[in-house]
Amino acid sequence: MNATFKAALWMIGAIVSFTLMAIAGRAVSHAADTFEIMLYRSLFGLIAVAIFLTATRKWRLVKTPVIGLHITRNILHFTGQNLWFLAITIAPLALVFSMEFTAPLWVLVLSPLFLGETMTRTRGFCAALGFLGILIVARPDPADINMGFVAAAVAAIFFAGTHICTKRLTRTEATAGIMFWITALQLVLGLVTAGYDGDILLPDAQTAPWLALIGLCGLVAHTCITTALSIAPASVVVPFDFARLPTIAIVAMVLYAEPLDPWILLGAALIFAANYLNIMTETRKRVRKPGYSSVRKDVL
Repeated sequence: MNATFKAALWMIGAIVSFTLMAIAGRAVSHAADTFEIMLYRSLFGLIAVAIFLTATRKWRLVKTPVIGLHITRNILHFTGQNLWFLAITIAPLALVFSMEFTAPLWVLVLSPLFLGETMTRTRGFCAALGFLGILIVARPDPADINMGFVAAAVAAIFFAGTHICTKRLTRTEATAGIMFWITALQLVLGLVTAGYDGDILLPDAQTAPWLALIGLCGLVAHTCITTALSIAPASVVVPFDFARLPTIAIVAMVLYAEPLDPWILLGAALIFAANYLNIMTETRKRVRKPGYSSVRKDVL
C-alpha cells in the first residue's frame, strides 16, 4: 500500500469525523450551550488521551516548560471552537466549513508578526486570492450578513492563532503532550465558562451519546490529519481535506434541506486554490534544501 493511498484512508477518517461532529453539535444544541458542549468534548477527550498515555506508558511526554504557550494556544482554540459550534447551529454547514478553510490564509498574514516568517510575493498573492474567495462566499451586504457568518469568520482567525501556537509547540513538544494539554486546559475553561452561572447541563440518555461522539470525533479527526501528514506531503493531504466541503454540503442538503449554493462552492474553490498554491510553493522551496524529507517523523 503506497503512502498516498494510506494518507487518503486517514483523510477519509478525518472527513467522516468532522462531519459527524457537526451533526452531533446540531443535535445537542437544543439542550446544551456551546460552553457545555466544549466542557464535555474536553472531558471525553481527556479520558481517551489518558487511556492512551497509560496504555502506551507515555506520560513522560506530558511536560510543562512551555505551559504559558499551551495556555495561550488553548484559550485561542477554545474561543474559536465555541464560535464554530455557534456557527453550525445558525448558518449553512457548507458556509461554516468554507470559512474554516480560511484559517491557513490568516496564518499567512499573521506568521510574519508571530513566527518571524517572510511575506513573499507568492504568499501575498495566495492571501489575496483566498480573501477574494471569502468575498464570493459572503457576497457582503450589510442586510444579509448574520451572526452565523460572523461567528464562522472570526472562528477561522482564532484557529489561525491556534495553528501558529501549535507550530511553535511542535518544535519542542511531543504530539501526545500537546493533546493532553488541549483536553485538560480546555476542560478547565469549559468548567469556568459553563459553570459561571451555577447551572451545568448533566448529560442524560438523549444528550450523552452526542456529547461523547463530539469528544471522540474531535480527537479522531486531528489524529487522522496528523497521521496523514506524517506519511505523505501536505500537497497530497490538503486536496483530500478539501473534500470535507462537498461532503458536508451533501449531508446538509439531505439531513437539513439546505440548498447547494454554487457561490459558496465557487468561493471555497478559490480559497482551496490559494491554500494549495502556497503549499506547493513552500514544498518546492524545502525540497531544494539539502537533507530535506517530505515525510514527517512524529515525536509521538
